[in-house]
Amino acid sequence: MIDLHCHLLHGLDDGPDSLEESLQLCRIAAADGITHAIVTPHIHPGRWDNTRKSIELGYDNLRRKLDQNNIPLQLGFAAEVRVTDQLMQQVADSDLPYYGEVEGYKVLLLEFPHSHLVPGSEKLFEWLLHRGIRPLVAHPERNRQVMKNASQLQPFIDAGCWLQVTAGSVTGLFGEKPMAIAHQLLQEGRVKVLASDGHNAAARPPVLGEAYEYIAQSYGEERARQLMLDAPAMIAAAQI
Repeated sequence: MIDLHCHLLHGLDDGPDSLEESLQLCRIAAADGITHAIVTPHIHPGRWDNTRKSIELGYDNLRRKLDQNNIPLQLGFAAEVRVTDQLMQQVADSDLPYYGEVEGYKVLLLEFPHSHLVPGSEKLFEWLLHRGIRPLVAHPERNRQVMKNASQLQPFIDAGCWLQVTAGSVTGLFGEKPMAIAHQLLQEGRVKVLASDGHNAAARPPVLGEAYEYIAQSYGEERARQLMLDAPAMIAAAQI
């Protein structure tokens, strides 16, 4: 399995606090059957002011430590970028790390605030698409506005955005409502990728195995493979 969204780099955001914790999370991921993990620290102006350079430095350090500790997990890096009024300037500054390129579009992981969909973001996402950047929307099923009415995602889907649902939402880790929305999106064929959004060992580990089995039983083995191996491999092909 390939995990496209996880927080394994220490000291950059609300993920692990230490290198030891980072290595623990990587061991958990590898033991779960994850072969590749694309680390995605938050870029959130004023809160987590990461840059491509700071993320790449953390990635290089952790990759070396994995080799030294014989942990069989291959890494790549991108970022989870908060949708703010600074996004257009961030794109102009060429300082955002993308997963790679698919069909002529660079793929960018974007996160809304958990409370709502930012007004005007449909136009912003169209602006991105017109510039060859395809938004991959992180964990929409956990957004409180979407939980009230999942159809509010439709303009983004129609425009060409992709959706990334959290594996734990599928199995009920985040409660009944995110689980219901996750399955609604799955049943409607709206989900491009399932990823762990792993942050820590206790409550939000970087694992996909339970969700893989759940999807395989509920929707078929081919669907599970598509969501957690084939589509992630396509999106992050440049780093795998």
